Amino acid sequence: MIYFGGISIALFISALLLNKRNKSKSDIFLFIWMLLMAVHLFLFYIDHTGQIYNWPHLLAIETPLPLFHGVFLYFYVSSVTNQFPKNNWMAALHLLPAIFGYTYLTNFFLLSGAQKIEVFGNRGEEYETFRIFGLALIFISGIAYVFWSNILLIKHRKNIRDQFSDIEEINLKWLQFLTYGLGGIWSVVILTNNDTYIFVGVSVFVILIGFFGVQQRVVFNSKILVLDEVNMKSSETKTKKEKYAKSGLTDKLAEDLYKNLMKLMIEEELYKDSTLSLNDLASKLDVHPNYLSQTINEKERKNFYDFVNTFRVEEFKKLVKINNNQQFTLLALAYDCGFNSKSSFNRYFKKRTGKTPSQYAKSVIK
Repeated sequence: MIYFGGISIALFISALLLNKRNKSKSDIFLFIWMLLMAVHLFLFYIDHTGQIYNWPHLLAIETPLPLFHGVFLYFYVSSVTNQFPKNNWMAALHLLPAIFGYTYLTNFFLLSGAQKIEVFGNRGEEYETFRIFGLALIFISGIAYVFWSNILLIKHRKNIRDQFSDIEEINLKWLQFLTYGLGGIWSVVILTNNDTYIFVGVSVFVILIGFFGVQQRVVFNSKILVLDEVNMKSSETKTKKEKYAKSGLTDKLAEDLYKNLMKLMIEEELYKDSTLSLNDLASKLDVHPNYLSQTINEKERKNFYDFVNTFRVEEFKKLVKINNNQQFTLLALAYDCGFNSKSSFNRYFKKRTGKTPSQYAKSVIK
């Protein structure tokens, strides 16, 4: 039964996350979400098969559960991309609709098992208004949080290009899968409102989370590729430069910073460091990262990623023309220039020159 598969995978993911060392906030959110998925699937299964009437105290527990799923998607995506609300109390407000739902059902939960069965037998006529408004709130919540999470991913995609010179390992496909996958389930909810289709979709979604999740080394081990570490460095730099940051970036300051930046990049060839980040470079220049980012954007009309990789492309073009370098592969030369993978090198080189590396090499080597 596919429901058992979904429940088993959700519990398996929860166990992996529970045993993970150095758990981050995002790990905790994913752990709770997967537990909720397992509980929700289990409650649907026993309700669908009629077994829930053997445990009438479980009746209606499932009703407000859909209000949690969009919230925990948002919590997970926002924490992974370092966009989680700084005020935990503000974040807790997202849970209020679900909490309100359970609070409203308190009187029902206090009924005896026989009374609960009787209420369900008359299709919950006493709670008809709640069912109508609750269903509308569930639809709105699901759509809103999927949309919101997608906005966070768009912002994050821009942020990483402003922070890193190599983004090959910062893979957004995992977060996109979770967001679009939950969006697909809400589409089924809206288009069919058929519980069987919905929970088959949820089961498939959870199984795919397990399949793709185990391939994401950042999900189940202690190393996580998010902006947290970089922003921690940025916070340290900001503390040291707070007085300077408040003064504003004047034209004269920007011009001097740009001259120092270009001198440092050319003389020390910092672009050859494949892990170079905005904060690393700002630290060497002894300036606030925001100033450096603003200067690059204004003077070069580029984000940090494009700025650094332009140097790498130009360095490769120089190296490939040297006769003694013909004994090395093009990829080896690319690594010497600071590129960290074949795919990122080929993609960016063609974007910059309009030719593949091999096409360019053939055109200049005689």
